Amino acid sequence: MTFTLTYEFKLKPTAEQKEIFNEWLETNRQVYNYALGERKDWFKSRACDVTSCSIKSQYIIPADTQRPTYNSQAKALTDAKKQYPHLKQVQSQVLQQTLKRVETAFTNMWERNFGFPRFKKRGRMRSFVFPQFKNNPVMGNKIKLPVIGVVGFRKSRPIPEDAKVKQVRIVKRVSGWYAMITLQWDVNVPQPMPHGNALGIDVGLTSMVAASNGLLIKRPRFFVDGSRKLKLLQQRVSRKRKGSNNWLRAQQKVAKLHEYVANRRKDWHRKLSHQLCEGVGMIFVENLNLVGLSRGMLGKHCLDAGFGQFFNILEQTCFKRGVYFQKVDPRKTSQICPNCLHETGNKTLAERVHKCNNCGYITDRDVAASQVVLIRGLAAVGHTVKMLSEGKNTSFPMTKESHG
Repeated sequence: MTFTLTYEFKLKPTAEQKEIFNEWLETNRQVYNYALGERKDWFKSRACDVTSCSIKSQYIIPADTQRPTYNSQAKALTDAKKQYPHLKQVQSQVLQQTLKRVETAFTNMWERNFGFPRFKKRGRMRSFVFPQFKNNPVMGNKIKLPVIGVVGFRKSRPIPEDAKVKQVRIVKRVSGWYAMITLQWDVNVPQPMPHGNALGIDVGLTSMVAASNGLLIKRPRFFVDGSRKLKLLQQRVSRKRKGSNNWLRAQQKVAKLHEYVANRRKDWHRKLSHQLCEGVGMIFVENLNLVGLSRGMLGKHCLDAGFGQFFNILEQTCFKRGVYFQKVDPRKTSQICPNCLHETGNKTLAERVHKCNNCGYITDRDVAASQVVLIRGLAAVGHTVKMLSEGKNTSFPMTKESHG
């Protein structure tokens, strides 16, 4: 069994190496845009029937011309190096990986309903990849990159000696240059099995996390808290002459604020995931349609909460700590009573308390949803869930209200 993991380290390149990195990014951007333009022109030439053309204009490409693919464009790239010598300065496999990015963008458009790929303007290409190495490029706190040479990095964590370096991605951020080193082990890693106490989790905008044991954690508003400063910095950008040094410095301050917000959010997600893994053996969450949530009325707040990132980090933390993790069906979790499993109907966003007219069970709305998630998770792993009215094998407290 093959096990892969990506380690991130901050590079310490020299001024000359930084210049090479920037030149390579620009060359990769040009290759990306040319390959995308070639595919886009081919699609536009097939936009109408053979017997009719557009009223304004029409791309004309011979009918026997095949659709551009990765293989055809990689072959054309080899021929282009004879005409454009600056392409030879970039390692060949790095440019091939850029063509694969174009291919992946179109695959995502067809299979995952993504939008049509867009051209990258200057400064938008922020990474390039070395896909393989003959020998281990890591030497202590330095890494040897093809063509570029030895680059120092801050070794913030040890790299296992028995791991094989599969690829290295060089990433440019406003805070500096980073290396994403993908390591591979040929080992059999046992997956955590269901055991111990179980915890159901429901995520939301009022409470970031509502757990089946009654735990409620308020959602921090990372982006909203920084929006006032962001507005001020963006106003300063708009008052500068576009392309000037002052404009670039103002843009950099905006980028630094965005990175600061993203780092705060990720750090909080990691700490929260470790807190939730304390004393439990199973965690169940909803398998939400995150794309649909981001496009809804509250999409800005859903993106600020970062549900997708939180689920990914929580799954990684569960794996490291031996906790079983599973996603369950999210449908109607807020419309079912966890005590009697009776359907209570739709609730408005203003209704924050769950009250069942069938059994009289009362609790917080989000806690009730997390308890339904727990019931579905236990059923999915083969556990027998007793009716809570029997008062046996329950994992969360129950309260009832008498009816007069």
